[in-house]
Amino acid sequence: MTDTIQVNDPSALRALAHPLRLKIIGELRTTGAMTVGALATALAAAPGSISYHLTTLAAHGFVAPAPELARDGRERWWRATADITQYDTSERQADDDQREASWAFRRTIVQSYEAELLDHLDREAGDAAEWIEAATLGDTVSWLTAAEAREFRQEVEELAARWSRRGFERRDEAEVRPVRFIYATFGRR
Repeated sequence: MTDTIQVNDPSALRALAHPLRLKIIGELRTTGAMTVGALATALAAAPGSISYHLTTLAAHGFVAPAPELARDGRERWWRATADITQYDTSERQADDDQREASWAFRRTIVQSYEAELLDHLDREAGDAAEWIEAATLGDTVSWLTAAEAREFRQEVEELAARWSRRGFERRDEAEVRPVRFIYATFGRR
């Protein structure tokens, strides 16, 4: 699955502006369909909390039940409805409600990136040398117009999409693992 869900509703953005909800979606996108219990174990969260957040995510179309995977009536499986979530920040600026929802969502994303990068650094010493060498962390500054920054963003997004498609095709191979590609562009003042 390499489907995209387009988010236009401020209430959906607010629903995503919760760290555990972002982790749930990320886990379902990376691992595939899971039960509430498996998600609770993977994310070190209470099953009741996972169920509550899955219900909220389902109400906005980010996850859906996968009853065909259940072995009995007590088992509840869930899957992500898309691999990618998209929204246009620039379209959210004219309306206060939209702008605030977009800000809350993006702030939660940035905080989750920080947590994930710090977790990576904490676990790095136990990783194989080839994976330590393959990892990178860096930044650069360039002087661009807004049009050039938009062009750069599009090129980076195309590059990320190409590698993402390639990776999805190889998900089940033994030597591959999920690799996180985090990037951001913004005009500094």
